Amino acid sequence: MLSREELFEFLIQEYEHPFSGWDFSHIRDRMVSSPLPWSYASKILPKLIRVDSLLDMGTGGGEFLANNFQPFPEYTCATEAFGPNIPIAKKYLEPLGVKVVKICGDGSLPFKNEEFELVINQHEYYDAVEVFRILKKGGEFITKQVDGSNDKELADLIGASYTADEWTLKLAVKELESAGFNITEKLEGIQLTRYFDIGAVVFYLKIVPWAISDFSIEKYKDKLFAIHEKIVHDGFIEVKSPRFMIIAKKE
Repeated sequence: MLSREELFEFLIQEYEHPFSGWDFSHIRDRMVSSPLPWSYASKILPKLIRVDSLLDMGTGGGEFLANNFQPFPEYTCATEAFGPNIPIAKKYLEPLGVKVVKICGDGSLPFKNEEFELVINQHEYYDAVEVFRILKKGGEFITKQVDGSNDKELADLIGASYTADEWTLKLAVKELESAGFNITEKLEGIQLTRYFDIGAVVFYLKIVPWAISDFSIEKYKDKLFAIHEKIVHDGFIEVKSPRFMIIAKKE
């Protein structure tokens, strides 16, 4: 059993561990989630056969796009708003023929009207009107989103205040329909996420600072120690992680 001083040092070490792109390999097998009742990638793959143009919104470091959707359509682009991810994505994707474009994050997209046949988006903000604009007639938008209440249970365990974003499947569908889309499929699901050590919790909260905006090890030290003791006793902590997915068509 670690002393409190050793545990605190371990938490600092985890918080300071480097993170780039959207690479969770440091806590792979230390933080795991149950499968959803549907697969985002499996919904996209069959559609790639029929299109010549693709946009991946919020590509991160490009890992998910490169690992799941090759061979790419002839014209494939990826956007990213987080500055440090841009050189990582370019290094990863541009040798594969993907154009990486930096965006400002306000929802505007630097593309012509009706430029893409398929737009995909995983956990990224989007403006429904802008997505509709850049899609060709008959084109589709496929998005997997994180429900606004996603990190509430973790915040409760930490003892932090949490205000859930008003972001739900119902609201997303309403926005897309208002923009002119026809919704062809909508799905919801809950992932059960388990953390097997307190260091994985700290690393996760470091890389998603919007979850608990005032998070620091010093401020929440006592709660983190208590969660550590619970993990030692039970083997893990488990929280619910709600997700939803929508497939929308521009008729």
